[in-house]
Amino acid sequence: MGMTRTPRGRWVEEGLRALAAGGPEAVRIEPLAQALGVSKGGFYGYFGNRGALLAEMLDTWERAVTEDVIERVEAGGGDARARLDRLFELASTSEGPVLGTAADLAVRDWARRDEAVAERLRRVDNRRMDYLRSLFATFCADPGDVEVRCLLAFSLRIGMHFVAADQGPYSRAEVLLLTRKWLLR
Repeated sequence: MGMTRTPRGRWVEEGLRALAAGGPEAVRIEPLAQALGVSKGGFYGYFGNRGALLAEMLDTWERAVTEDVIERVEAGGGDARARLDRLFELASTSEGPVLGTAADLAVRDWARRDEAVAERLRRVDNRRMDYLRSLFATFCADPGDVEVRCLLAFSLRIGMHFVAADQGPYSRAEVLLLTRKWLLR
């Protein structure tokens, strides 16, 4: 009876974990194999080289944070406010190596040093903003209002992890809920 191969997706997820922990330099075949508890030989059954893994990691991340998220939000139905509420909930509870904020922040950091990654990040961010615009525009008549809400919502998703300030008499969760209600008014 032969050994079970480590699924391709596990290599990609472990690569995204390494990226989040230490940047693209941390995505190395030997440490990934050790983290997965397998030999590195299995890696070459899926990927020709480290560059192929990095590309697939970015493909997986891009698809997960754009089209997969949009499909999940749309599948729930409802009006634009209900879909935005679902999107905000999903964004605030997403964890793991692909959808978690750590991967998003790591890709952003990587994009500062790699123009190809920066171009991909622009494409991803533009897709996310376009989706937000399509939803906010259904109940906001002013295009400026739509753009402000999109930028605030998107900036909150990315930037809240950098804010160390207290929220006065409120908890972080309470302020996020208040922000969500304000955006959906």
